[in-house]
Amino acid sequence: MSFWENFWDIFWWFFVVYAFFAFLYALWLVIADVFRDHQLNGWWKAVWIVFLAFLPFLTLLVYMVARGKGMAQRSMERARRDQQEADSYIRSVATASPTEEISKAKALLDAGTISPDEFQRIKTRVTA
Repeated sequence: MSFWENFWDIFWWFFVVYAFFAFLYALWLVIADVFRDHQLNGWWKAVWIVFLAFLPFLTLLVYMVARGKGMAQRSMERARRDQQEADSYIRSVATASPTEEISKAKALLDAGTISPDEFQRIKTRVTA
């Protein structure tokens, strides 16, 4: 066996492995989209799943052609909603309101932990 025969065997093996994982990824995307689509009733979801089980490659191609645009829109809508929820959560956790910061600083001032100058600096930083 020569080097070039080995090289092409290795190349073919990598190509087949890549194609197999790409197929599995596309299959999982379609299955997730079938269950995520609220416009599709239960019977149509069952039909898509049955066809995916018995004719996976052909059904995958048909689904991508027939419902690909809606699939992309649902995916973008989901990503946008997830980003808004994450941003909202981060904003709510990251900073306290100015009144809360001032009241905490006032409690520290009353306890003698900070000086009046430090209280004024905190107050100007929060209100600025």
